[in-house]
Amino acid sequence: MKKRVYINSVGSVSAQKTFENTLFLEEITSYNDTTMGVINPNYKDYIPPAAARRMAKGIKMSTVSSKTALDEAGLDNVDAIIVGTGLGCIDDSEKFISAIIDNKEQFLTPTRFIQSSHNTVSGQIALGIGCKGYNYTYVNGATSFESCLIDAMIQLQLEEAENVLVGGVDELVPHHVNTHRLINHIKKIPVESAHLLASKTEGCVMAEGAHFFVLSEKKQASTYAELIGVRTYNILAQNQLAQTVTAFLKEHELSSDAIDLVVLGYNGDVTFDPYYDLLAKGMFADTAQAYTKHLSGEYDTAGGFAFWFASKVMRTGTLPAVAHLNKVAITKPKTILLYNQYRGEYHSLVLLRQC
Repeated sequence: MKKRVYINSVGSVSAQKTFENTLFLEEITSYNDTTMGVINPNYKDYIPPAAARRMAKGIKMSTVSSKTALDEAGLDNVDAIIVGTGLGCIDDSEKFISAIIDNKEQFLTPTRFIQSSHNTVSGQIALGIGCKGYNYTYVNGATSFESCLIDAMIQLQLEEAENVLVGGVDELVPHHVNTHRLINHIKKIPVESAHLLASKTEGCVMAEGAHFFVLSEKKQASTYAELIGVRTYNILAQNQLAQTVTAFLKEHELSSDAIDLVVLGYNGDVTFDPYYDLLAKGMFADTAQAYTKHLSGEYDTAGGFAFWFASKVMRTGTLPAVAHLNKVAITKPKTILLYNQYRGEYHSLVLLRQC
């Protein structure tokens, strides 16, 4: 018998004040820019100052969000840690490479190199809590976080683990931003976050964040929802999208009418947002719709923020007005579908159900 997978806790550091886990978008921070940094918690409350000074931003964000998730689940340790990231600790990578050039490959300190690898975050979390179990990092572009969900479900269903810490993290650094500006992947003109979809220009508003969750085969008092299914696709033509979504839902014995809320990954890019329009104006035209990237910005693991958002919606039974995309009313959704893609690639579908 296929085992159920439950989302037992959440933790998030983002461009909104999400690190306080008791709140759910009650205080919205607006931006008028082409990038969005995270609202930093007081890291001293979570990390000793001496250690924090040596940590990359991505590690600090992940330490806070993972600790929040563990605390809510009532756990000191887990059986597995799985982290997704598109860029890893890219800031330390840039600094290390710059030091190689500036110092002519001599007199280099190892700290930047040690902290520059993509699996640094999962390793640091494991060291912090003393986890000696399965530890893996996925670097699959904009499906990095969703790849972690798939792995976690496999670990739980094969009884390789009882509690899995799953997360996604990416940093916002100047060099990465500048290179993406050159190739028009970031908007040239600042956009008010509330009017992101009305911008009708190329590119996105780039951001950063860290989002962690404890997944388990056991339901408990803190459980948010049941994770039903996850599917990723590298390339998907627009004329295949509706058929693909229908097939995904059919795998789980559902139709489009059974979806109470669909969360779409609109990021304001006029070239690629039509993917979402196909669903919003097509098979889900009469379904309640939400979007989140005007709140979180775009980055490789922005799917983690959408997953956090959907989990919160399921737990609270409410959809914040700031994220409501259409006029279809909704209360206490029982089934939520998330769809995301980045520049026509890295498509993902995630299905949650009330439990």
